[in-house]
Amino acid sequence: MKNHTERIVVAKVQGAPTVDGAGVHLVRVLDNHTVKAYDPFLMLDSFDSKNPADYTAGFPMHPHRGIETISYVYKGKMIHTDSLKNEDAIADGEVQWMTAGSGILHEEQIPAAEKMLGVQLWLNLPASDKMVPPMYHSIKNADIQDIPIECGTLRLLAGSYENHQGYKSRYLPLDYYDIHMRPNTSCTIKTDRNRSVMLFTLIGDIMVGTEQIAKKTAVKLSAGDSVTITSRDCPAQVLLMSSQAIDESVAWGGPIVMNTQEELQKAFEELRNGTFLKEKMLYK
Repeated sequence: MKNHTERIVVAKVQGAPTVDGAGVHLVRVLDNHTVKAYDPFLMLDSFDSKNPADYTAGFPMHPHRGIETISYVYKGKMIHTDSLKNEDAIADGEVQWMTAGSGILHEEQIPAAEKMLGVQLWLNLPASDKMVPPMYHSIKNADIQDIPIECGTLRLLAGSYENHQGYKSRYLPLDYYDIHMRPNTSCTIKTDRNRSVMLFTLIGDIMVGTEQIAKKTAVKLSAGDSVTITSRDCPAQVLLMSSQAIDESVAWGGPIVMNTQEELQKAFEELRNGTFLKEKMLYK
């Protein structure tokens, strides 16, 4: 029997304010400088505002290829429209999962709300799956389990937690937890030893082992069977994301992520000549 190993922090990135889309103010946490350390997690953007002027400009129609975009809107609303006229909305605790695969054009509208709070994650696709058919899937609140744990509640957004099963991804595995912690509590979350695991502090500060992690910070964890998280004097909301590292070359240009510069150049050439979209999108 293998010895138990507790995961510790091996990399840490605190997000910085930026503007994207048509003028959306957000906090960018992961980008093309963090690819190797956080593999297979590419980009992580955080939204946290009570001012609709920060986000209602939205993200007009734009392309993606070679990745999956996973948006979690804990507070507020997001409306998805794609190049095949599919439309869907998620709100207040729901998830939008889009497999860009071989190529899609989509837009995201963000209506005014009392508060906009959430994240968008870009999950890389391995070379063997870069050109799979595009697909859209929304995970509604009815499909998300709220599981009591020692420090509060774990919302199972995707994957599995102990004997609980949520939405299962088609390509890279992803366990995605939204952990709500009461002040001054600790919890130990079991993890697959072979997975790449990171935490993101959406709200509040936490401790991982002896290291303090400020809000809006992504931490990459070492290999291990579990991670112990401790909240401070205020409640905390922590996202845990666990997947499989790909360990492949990455060629990233704007909204497209391929393995080589040649593939990247081909994608942008196809955008220019109108051959970018390869097949009809699956919608479920």
